[in-house]
Amino acid sequence: MKSRASRPEDLVDQPGGGGLPGRLGDELRAELIAFRRDLHMHPELGNQEFRTTAAIKDRLERAGLKPRVLDVGTGLVCDVGEWDGVTPMLALRADIDALPIPDTKVDVPYRSTVPDRAHACGHDVHTTTVLGAGLVLAALDRQGLLPNAVRLVFQPAEEVLPGGAVDAIASGVLEGVGRIIAVHCDPKVDAGKIGLRVGAITSACDRLEISLDGPGGHTARPHLTTDLVTAAARVAVDVPALLSRRVDARSGLVLTWGRLHTGHAPNVVPQHAELSGTVRCLDLAAWRDAPDLVHAAVDEVAGMHRAKSVINYVRGVPPVVNDAESIGLLDAAMTERRGAYAIEDTEQSLGGEDFSWYLEHVPGAMARLGVRPPGDTRGLDLHRGNFDVDEEAITVGVELFTAAALLAGRS
Repeated sequence: MKSRASRPEDLVDQPGGGGLPGRLGDELRAELIAFRRDLHMHPELGNQEFRTTAAIKDRLERAGLKPRVLDVGTGLVCDVGEWDGVTPMLALRADIDALPIPDTKVDVPYRSTVPDRAHACGHDVHTTTVLGAGLVLAALDRQGLLPNAVRLVFQPAEEVLPGGAVDAIASGVLEGVGRIIAVHCDPKVDAGKIGLRVGAITSACDRLEISLDGPGGHTARPHLTTDLVTAAARVAVDVPALLSRRVDARSGLVLTWGRLHTGHAPNVVPQHAELSGTVRCLDLAAWRDAPDLVHAAVDEVAGMHRAKSVINYVRGVPPVVNDAESIGLLDAAMTERRGAYAIEDTEQSLGGEDFSWYLEHVPGAMARLGVRPPGDTRGLDLHRGNFDVDEEAITVGVELFTAAALLAGRS
């Protein structure tokens, strides 16, 4: 990635210019780091985030705010400032769930205490930055310095297709909202920086589950059976190849398998096989056509091997498509806080994010939040048990959000 403005040597460790209020004080910075670590030690899966929800709710209420738990029982929505019922609000969104994988870190005191559960995608950081921004904005509102109400959205179940954003929207979190912004941790970007991109920044992601059936039998007489092992192998190999020839290569449609299971004994042709994987796509139009294309390709290949196929195509999320004006807001906010050297251009990833559902209703944007310690060479990545962050990113995220809220309110 390239910085869009070179960082002058004499500005190392120095913030950019700007006179906006809302910088993070030392006491609150320490509290937020402790809050993030507590979440990291107690990860909860999608729609089970009861402890997390209670912790957020308690802190917001102690700041004099009035959070409301979402209708699904986890997650919250909370307004900072008094909405006038007319002026569209800016919403700040965080996702609060963890992943069903073990935390493999051994050298930190805040390692997960829950077996096979970890905040390996940075949602604890996302949550803490929005919480911190809410606390700072509440303090500014008490001083009469908040020009317009801001909505905080703490959303559950981002990792559960089609995403907890769908339930959050149904709970009314977008009522009165004119724009929504978010950040996502990026271990490829140094802490202290963000990555921005106009247009699609993530990809569509769906889940595919296939069952193949046919008469089994003895491996000595495969001609009397439907050879499901071969059929499953051909589906695994040929369906992705067929798809690559039936859609424009620029759409980036990719089918990748994560599981293939069939058979129990070396001399028995099985009667059942299962495959499951994900379909990812860079292009919104191709994503809308993907289910029909996949169904046709699977039926075609399975039919060649006399296997009966049953397909469960689970719609996931469309791409996150960043609105140019919202990216302009984030750019201006980061420039105010850290200077233009702290902004990088970022690429579209093949990861999926249910933040896209909000953008079906209102304009908005997601920024990449740098979490890599400068100079770190470990190559940490998301969805791995050793994932961790440079906690300076919390300060950056809070100050980015508060600056965006102040600038949006003045426009």
